[in-house]
Amino acid sequence: MKASDLFVKCLEEEGVEYIFCVPGEENLDMLESLSNSKIKVIVNRHEQCSAFMAATYGRLTGKVGVCMSTLGPGATNLVTGIAHAHLGGMPMLAITGQKGIRDNWQADFQVIDVVDMMKPITKRSRQIRGPKSIPAEIRQAFKVATSERQGVCHIELPEDIADEKVEGFLPQKPGMSRRPIAEKKAVSLAAEMIRKSNDPILIVSSRAQRNSVSSSLKKFCSKTNLYAIHTQLGKGALGDDHLNSLFAFGMHKKDYVNCVVEKSDLIVTIGYSRGEHPPSVWNRSMKKKLVHIDFTPARNDIYYNPECEVIGDIASSLDMLGKELGSYKHSGTYCKKIRSFLENRLFSEGTDNATFPMSPRRIVSDCRKALGKEDIICMDNGIYKLWFSRHYKTYGIGTFLLDNTLATMGAGLPSAMAAKLVHPKKKVLAVCGDGGFMMNAQELETAVRLKLGIVVLILNDNAYGFIKWKQKNEGFKDYAMDVGNPDFVRFAESFGAKGYKVNSASELLPLLNKAFTEKGPVIIECPISYAENETVLTKELNNLVCPI
Repeated sequence: MKASDLFVKCLEEEGVEYIFCVPGEENLDMLESLSNSKIKVIVNRHEQCSAFMAATYGRLTGKVGVCMSTLGPGATNLVTGIAHAHLGGMPMLAITGQKGIRDNWQADFQVIDVVDMMKPITKRSRQIRGPKSIPAEIRQAFKVATSERQGVCHIELPEDIADEKVEGFLPQKPGMSRRPIAEKKAVSLAAEMIRKSNDPILIVSSRAQRNSVSSSLKKFCSKTNLYAIHTQLGKGALGDDHLNSLFAFGMHKKDYVNCVVEKSDLIVTIGYSRGEHPPSVWNRSMKKKLVHIDFTPARNDIYYNPECEVIGDIASSLDMLGKELGSYKHSGTYCKKIRSFLENRLFSEGTDNATFPMSPRRIVSDCRKALGKEDIICMDNGIYKLWFSRHYKTYGIGTFLLDNTLATMGAGLPSAMAAKLVHPKKKVLAVCGDGGFMMNAQELETAVRLKLGIVVLILNDNAYGFIKWKQKNEGFKDYAMDVGNPDFVRFAESFGAKGYKVNSASELLPLLNKAFTEKGPVIIECPISYAENETVLTKELNNLVCPI
C-alpha cells in the first residue's frame, strides 16, 4: 500500500471522525486514501476555519481534532487557529503537505520551513521522512496532544513520501494510560491551609471542563460550602445553578465578584492557566496564600507563586481533599450575601431595556431565554464577549464556548459549526460582532453545504467596537475604527441561508425562537448600542465600592 494509505489507517486507529481542510496538490495522495476511508472530509473555504473547527472538536470531545492544509500559504493560514488551540489547551493535530524532499523539481516555489514555523505554537512538530516512521509518529502525536496540558501537534507529509510504497507496517494501537493521583502530603497540606484560612475561595478554570472534574467539584463545594468563581473558560464547570457558584470574572479589572477575592486570605485555583485571567487582577497585593490544584505544576510569575501544589488528576485531588477535610464546613456568610447581590445586579437589572439599537444586557438575557441549559453558545471576540461573560448564566461544561487566551476574532462561526457536528440535537448559537463575522463570513457556504442548523447572531455597530471603546477610555480621539457592512439578510440569502434583521428590542427573542425551528443556517442581524460600556463598564466599575 501507499504511505498515505498507512497514514489514514493510523488516523482511523486513533478514532478520527473528521478532517477539516482546504486541500492542495501536495495533499492529493492523502485525499485519495481518505476517499476509501470512513473518516469524513470537511472542506472549508479558508484554512483558518479548518483549524478553528478542529480545535472546537477537540475542546468538546477531549479527542484530537484534525485539520489539514497544503504547504506554504495553506500552512500559514492555519497558524491563527493553531495558536488558538495551543493557548486554549485544545487537543489537535495539524497535517500539512510539502514538496518532495528527495526530488523537488519546483525548487523553492511555495516552500517555507513549516516544521520550524509551527514549533513555538505546538507541543510537537515533525516531518515524515520515510513511510516506515508513520505509525510511530502519529501515535506519538496523538499521545502528546492529549497529555496534560493538552494542545497541538503538527505533522508534515511531503508528497513524494506520501506516494511511496510500504509493506509490513501497521498502525500502532493506542495504549491504556491513567493520570497519576496527587501525593498525599500535598493534599494534607492543602487541607491544613483551608482549615486555617478565614475566607478561602476557589477559582475554577478551563481544565475543570471535564465531566469527572465537574462532578467532583460539585460534591466538594456542597460538602465544604466553599464558593467558586469561574474564569471565562471555566464557566459551567460548577454550574450557576449550584448555590456555591459566584458566577464568573468578566473584565480584567475589578468587578463585584472581585470583592470576594479581595476579602479572601486563601485562593484555591482549580485547573488554572495564567492566560485565562491574569493573577495580577486578583492578587495585585501579592499577599494571597495560594493552593494550585491541577494536572500539571504551576507556571509561576510575580503574582502567582503557590505555597502548595496538588498535582495529579484533578477529580481525584478534589475527592481526596474533601475526604481529608473531614467534617470541615465553611460558613460562607459573605459569599452568600454577594451571590444574592449578584443575582439581582447581573441577571435582573437592564434585562427589560426596550431601547433600540439594543443594549448588551437585554441581548444577553434574550439569548439565555432562547437556549436550554444543555444548548451551546459560541462567542466570537469583541466587547459583547465581556457582557456575556458577566451576565450569561452557564449550567454545564461545553455549553459556553469562549476564547480568552488568544482571543482572536473570526472563531465564532467555525466553533458553532463544529459544535453542531458534535452535538447535532442541541441548539447552537454563534454570537459575533460584525467585525468578527466578516473575518470568516465565507464559511457560511460550508454551513449551508453541510446543512448545519446553526443560528448566527450578528451584533452590528459598524465598527471595531471594543477598540473604539478602549480608544475613548484612554483619551484618544475617535479615529479609524468605523467600517461598512453588507446587507446581512441579503448576504445570508445569497449563500442559500435564511436571514432576518431585528428592528426593535421586542423582536429579538421571537426571531431567535423562530430561527431554531428552521432547517439549515440562519443569520440574525441585530443593531447594538454600546452606551452601557460607558455607564456600566467604565463609570460604574471604576467607582465600584464593595456592596457589603
